[in-house]
Amino acid sequence: MRGPIVNLSDYNLNWEKEFEYEKKTIVDVIDDKVLGIEHIGSTSIKGLEAKPIIDIILGVQDLDEVSNFVIPLSEIEYEYVHKPEFKDRRFFRKGLWGQGTCHLHICEINSREWIEKLLFRDYLRLHPDVAKEYASLKKELASKYKYDRSIYTKKKEPFIKTIIEIAMKEQ
Repeated sequence: MRGPIVNLSDYNLNWEKEFEYEKKTIVDVIDDKVLGIEHIGSTSIKGLEAKPIIDIILGVQDLDEVSNFVIPLSEIEYEYVHKPEFKDRRFFRKGLWGQGTCHLHICEINSREWIEKLLFRDYLRLHPDVAKEYASLKKELASKYKYDRSIYTKKKEPFIKTIIEIAMKEQ
């Protein structure tokens, strides 16, 4: 079976509004457990082409709490997706498989997962030249791996890791 297609879209000013809407609905259902919630991923970088999926990271005190969120989040259309490869986060999707509109990543606040996702986002926001370099890489990979989103994602990892290392040194 063929996986979801890699389809990059031009930056959309509505992505920030979509994030704000999702943030409010998520906080409304699990309010007291939310220690932080941020817009991450390419849709959070002004001007960057992206798969039109809003990536959200939510910080909690303890990852074991997340099992209590499955039902409340399902009421706002987020489906828990068990991903054993994600050791330090839990993953929820909104929308049909391969056609999701939002991805919710839940991790412990100030964990490595939390810090690295925000470091990468913030570095691209502060360095438009690096964001352009990332955009070029994404376009090249999207063209090459249009029908294999997992390989597309895997091939971006070395660039992302390098930027996170640079960002950590500059802190």
